[in-house]
Amino acid sequence: MVSFIQRMIGAALFNTRVYEEVEADRNATGQALAVVLLASVGAGIGWVGVGTDRAWTMVVLSTVAVAAWIAWALLTYLIGTQLLPETQTRANPGELLRTLGFAQSPGILRVFGAVGGLGPAVASITALWTLATMVVAVRQALDYTGIRRAVAVCVAGWLLALVMFGIIGVFFAPPVS
Repeated sequence: MVSFIQRMIGAALFNTRVYEEVEADRNATGQALAVVLLASVGAGIGWVGVGTDRAWTMVVLSTVAVAAWIAWALLTYLIGTQLLPETQTRANPGELLRTLGFAQSPGILRVFGAVGGLGPAVASITALWTLATMVVAVRQALDYTGIRRAVAVCVAGWLLALVMFGIIGVFFAPPVS
């Protein structure tokens, strides 16, 4: 078994063996959570900088990141196993939690957004990179033979998530003055 850091690097580099390993390792759920939290802290530092007055922002970002990770894994599980399964698709929500958690490994690099002027570029590059690792994670967790179905599951999940966030935004947005 490889170390936590090696798993993160392998996941970021699209290593399918790492995704298969974390999919099968029920003890890796805590590690996947750690990746999600590290990526959210990296995003927080890259977005708001470093400082003690920003601790609350980090807590909020981390809480939202964990909730989004769980929701995304469950949504992906439902779409991938119920709407778009292949004959060999066998998965459970835990497998998707683990693989999608490790797929967020590139997000740790968002910390470099704090370097003057790099924020938008770092955010864009890591967002696209993370989307690509998520496609690999979905492909491996759902035992798909090709990449197209994994892309379709990710796109469908992304569109549904946008609709859900839009609905939430309508109900919880501050009133317009």
